[in-house]
Amino acid sequence: MIAVIQRVKNASVSIDNNIHGKCEEGLMILLGVANEDTVEDAIRLSQKILKLRIFCDENRKMNLSIKDIDGEALIVSQFTLLANYTKGNRPDYFGAAAPTIAIPLYEKFVELMDQELRHVGTGVFGADMQVSILNDGPVTIVMDSKQLK
Repeated sequence: MIAVIQRVKNASVSIDNNIHGKCEEGLMILLGVANEDTVEDAIRLSQKILKLRIFCDENRKMNLSIKDIDGEALIVSQFTLLANYTKGNRPDYFGAAAPTIAIPLYEKFVELMDQELRHVGTGVFGADMQVSILNDGPVTIVMDSKQLK
């Protein structure tokens, strides 16, 4: 799994001009599921993100996690994170898991985050979505569950 994690003041995802999911201060997470990903990847990645100390303490030092600040999250599936752009100018997405694999793993990741946070908003898997964020910092981290093994 690949996650793009952004520290945000707020974020929302709209479908057909209607807000479907949102979060206040916390994390905007774009999540891509690879062919070889498993439930263990979802567990490992969610645990790392929940403990990631990227929020500022009273001394403006990044020393607090999303749980420490009682933050929220917005999680949106994004298969394009698995783009192979090495040949030609049109990326291929053969590394992205098929919906039969990706949807249950995306839902598992959301469930794991929802068990730990006050609020978790989501997009709709496979929908045409518009994401709005107010990035805080900006702080953006790309995480790959393979690197956490």
